[in-house]
Amino acid sequence: MNRVRKETNSNKKIWILIFVVVSVFCLIFFAARGRYQFPLSERIVMTTLAPFQGLMSTVNNEIRYVTSSVWEIATVYEQNKMLKSEVEQLRALNLQSNELASENERLRTMLAYKQASTQFDLVIATVIARDSVTWTNTIMINRGTNDGLKKDMAVITSQGLVGNVVEAFSSSAKVELILDPRSAVGTIVQRPESRVAGIVQGNKDDKMMARMVNIPRDADVIEGDQIVTSGFGGVYPKGLAVGIVDRIDNDEGGLLKYAILKPAVDFQKLEEVAVIINSREALPAPLAPVVPEQAAIESDSAAGDTK
Repeated sequence: MNRVRKETNSNKKIWILIFVVVSVFCLIFFAARGRYQFPLSERIVMTTLAPFQGLMSTVNNEIRYVTSSVWEIATVYEQNKMLKSEVEQLRALNLQSNELASENERLRTMLAYKQASTQFDLVIATVIARDSVTWTNTIMINRGTNDGLKKDMAVITSQGLVGNVVEAFSSSAKVELILDPRSAVGTIVQRPESRVAGIVQGNKDDKMMARMVNIPRDADVIEGDQIVTSGFGGVYPKGLAVGIVDRIDNDEGGLLKYAILKPAVDFQKLEEVAVIINSREALPAPLAPVVPEQAAIESDSAAGDTK
């Protein structure tokens, strides 16, 4: 009996399984052909899955938003880095362009002065160093004996006198400025009714100014007078601008006075200079010291001739 019951139950399960399989097949078949709909099933599924779909949609949108934001931030960051790099490059190019334009303008001015000064043979040089201790005393230039420079050659700009070469090397030279207290430049007042001579040296009290010394107390020198080289001594050609009288003071002794000069050259902005390697102007003969005995003889001779 137990065996019969087990067989009967097994047969029922088989038939039920067959019925389910056939039913599913039919449902799939008719659904595929569009002859059967599942309105109730679809509603149940949609109702059950709707919250999950909404949540997944929200999560998906948030992920897309975050990803998009991160990508945009990274893109903007990279673009910002590129723009900053381009700005720095443009600034450097602009600075270099301005510096080249400034140098070109200075060299044009110097070249125009060189072409106009036909009485001189000039060598254009660049200032490459200045003495850190005595800033206003000496400079180094990038021309030397290979370019024809020698000791005691005058150094100028288009504005006026700079100084003279004190040491010449193969490819460089040392220049003593007129602001050096050790310098001595023979000068004269350019004003026709004055023509007072004197010596220009550096001013110890004001390193950016110069002094014209050995001026007689009653000499005709006034503020605003233009001071130029006298040509005596054989180093500096005559007529080079040295400076303008700023003020006049009396010497301690009381017999002489001196003039404080504002130099014609702006030594703070000195970058290019010209060296006079040859001058076609005839320099005045240097003054020879007069011996007292010779002076007396010449005076008697002149008196006899007058007679």
